Amino acid sequence: MQTKPLLTRACFVFSGLLLSISAAHSAPDATPASTSTCPRVLQHTVARLQDEKPQALCQYAGQVVVVVNTASFCGFTPQYKGLEALYAKYKEQGLVVLGFPSNDFSQEPDSNAQIADFCENTFGVKFPMFVKTTVRGANALPLFKQLAEQTGTTPKWNFYKYVISRDGRHIKSFSAMTGPQDKSFVQEIEKQLTARGDAP
Repeated sequence: MQTKPLLTRACFVFSGLLLSISAAHSAPDATPASTSTCPRVLQHTVARLQDEKPQALCQYAGQVVVVVNTASFCGFTPQYKGLEALYAKYKEQGLVVLGFPSNDFSQEPDSNAQIADFCENTFGVKFPMFVKTTVRGANALPLFKQLAEQTGTTPKWNFYKYVISRDGRHIKSFSAMTGPQDKSFVQEIEKQLTARGDAP
């Protein structure tokens, strides 16, 4: 007489287990890595450009990270192509480029959806892009505030670039005038790709 209640209870337990497993795999991008293995500079969550889904930047821990503020209507906008070429060339070695559209210089008036469409269809951008944000001043994205603190400089124009080492301890800034194929920029990326450091 107790078989049915026992089976019902077992079904509930099994269903709960399946739900737990499903939840654990449903949003891997939004789950931050342990702060003990993630550099402090990457301990931020930012919404992805294409769907505005929160992304933990700690997912890029252990990689060489290039952070760049972008705009669609700028003389430097063609740098998208060079940045994508760099990403394609070095991503298997551990490079990731993170793009942050901004209207701080009045050259990114479009919506997130329009920016995403422009980047993909005009320049074939595949590297991670995030929602339009502020990159300097009191309202700057916390990531950019931290980059400014550690390098002593904020973006002076669109396509300002920061190269972050694998362990997050070394950050070097490059102006918009330094293109993605510039020798000094590429050398810094290659230097950090070959360096092996433990995350703080």
